[in-house]
Amino acid sequence: MRPILLCVLLLIASPLQAAERLNVVASFSILADFVRNVGGNRINLTTLVGADSDVHVYTPPPADAKRVAEAKLVIVNGLGLEGWLPRLVQSSGSKARVVTASAGITPLKLGSSADPHAWQSVPNAKVYVADIANALAAADPDAADFFRTQAKAYLEKLEALDREVREAVAKIPTERRKVISTHDAFGYFAAEYGIRFVAPLGVSTETEPSARDIAAIIGQIKAQKIPAVFLENISDDRLIRRIAAETGAKVGGTLISDGLTGEKGPAPTYIDMVRHNIKALTSALDH
Repeated sequence: MRPILLCVLLLIASPLQAAERLNVVASFSILADFVRNVGGNRINLTTLVGADSDVHVYTPPPADAKRVAEAKLVIVNGLGLEGWLPRLVQSSGSKARVVTASAGITPLKLGSSADPHAWQSVPNAKVYVADIANALAAADPDAADFFRTQAKAYLEKLEALDREVREAVAKIPTERRKVISTHDAFGYFAAEYGIRFVAPLGVSTETEPSARDIAAIIGQIKAQKIPAVFLENISDDRLIRRIAAETGAKVGGTLISDGLTGEKGPAPTYIDMVRHNIKALTSALDH
């Protein structure tokens, strides 16, 4: 009888233990990684825009309204990144507290709007983590000490990561710290670490450059003595080879900006993403 009774008790206890966890929704994969590192096993975490997906162009499916309705906290980036989210929260009827993880960060400009990509600076990422830890502690005071301990351990990792990036950039000669990139997501990285990101002349990030566009980029590289190029919307290898042959500039790999990759990709976590980007940049910019 005792083994049967024990099984019954375990079956009853398990859902209760699960229910004690805080239901948290994170808007996209990078934020979710921060939340996971702080919340650990004391939260149930749902990510709306998952790995390998673009938060900028996301259209929430009906299931997201249910996820938000069940949440105690909805953690968002803010700075205009999730334009679709206020309507989702309203339509869900959720009573969740919406937490803006970028609160306390002075935004840079991207055109006439705030640049939402504040996580590209590791010191900014530390602000996100502190904001998230405070929000989790306020929502579940019984687990506050746990969240703060988790946050402290993760902040130490981010501190080490920041030193790593600065040391890598310091090895690049000052005059070589500039790249052409079709990304507009690295303003905070540039401001923090001193690598200049130059937009390619006359090229839309939505369409692949024409031969004429490439000729303009080649002229731009030569005129500004730019040592590396990251043009991720070019799929034609012949254009890439032409840029390299005519300018001597190295053509870098992929820079990851707006979301994490899946587990098998190069950047399943935020720390992996920053390391991937700095490795790509330094290998392209170094002599």
